[in-house]
Amino acid sequence: MGLRQILEFVKIEHTLFSLPFVFIGAELAGDYTLVQITWIFVAAVGARGLAMALNRIIDREIDAENPRTSGRHLASGTMQLSTAWSLTGLFLLMLLVGAWQLNEVALAMSWLPVLAFVVYPYMKRVTWTCHLWLGLCLGLAPAGAWLGVQGSVLGWTAITGFHWYPTVFWVCMGVMFWIAAFDLNYALMDMQNDRENGINSFPARFGEQHTLRTSIQLTLVWFACFAIANPIDEISFLAAAALMCTTNIVVILSQKRLADFQKTFFYTSVATGWVLLGGLMIA
Repeated sequence: MGLRQILEFVKIEHTLFSLPFVFIGAELAGDYTLVQITWIFVAAVGARGLAMALNRIIDREIDAENPRTSGRHLASGTMQLSTAWSLTGLFLLMLLVGAWQLNEVALAMSWLPVLAFVVYPYMKRVTWTCHLWLGLCLGLAPAGAWLGVQGSVLGWTAITGFHWYPTVFWVCMGVMFWIAAFDLNYALMDMQNDRENGINSFPARFGEQHTLRTSIQLTLVWFACFAIANPIDEISFLAAAALMCTTNIVVILSQKRLADFQKTFFYTSVATGWVLLGGLMIA
């Protein structure tokens, strides 16, 4: 199997969603080194690849029944299941090695994102709140990066001493609602198929209009979370959040007038994290 096929399998472009918030977590921790950032990056790429590989493996039968996803590697048979499991093991190793090189607390807590990744594919079989669970999976990214730095300084008191509250906590909550808002709109593409196959997505349960309305409400909620998390002297971060909140809402409201709403919303959502990171770093 070639590198290109592996990158396509894990949809490497979706890593752009989590990376800025990984770096935001490190920036919030402060006083990080180049070595720490390198291992945080390794762990983050491993976590992202692990999450996608598990999702592809667990959802392979569902993907095969959906015309939009039937061409995916496992669903179409262009990749063997054993190969997918081998990639899963490789990504898990990257996550564990990265966490191990950072500090013992980060390594000891690495079970948490792994558990979240395993649970997520089953959520859509049970409840429409699966979109929030996906948000939780990515919401762990800034917390993990923060712990990768602060765990080396504070040890277990980084967690038990609540040093992550309020700033890191509210940033993580903001990421959770941000991803949920994106995923609600992404799920619109599969609304009819989900209804026919018993998949519990929000659009399948409540319809298009409620989905759009709720995604706007969640966008306002994630802005509120970032506003609460924002230190009072970092006006540029708050301005960046306000800018991207407004941009996201405008794109959502323009759905019917856009030639390719999903593509436009994807790039808008990707830009959101990087603009927020920029706002934080220039503060």
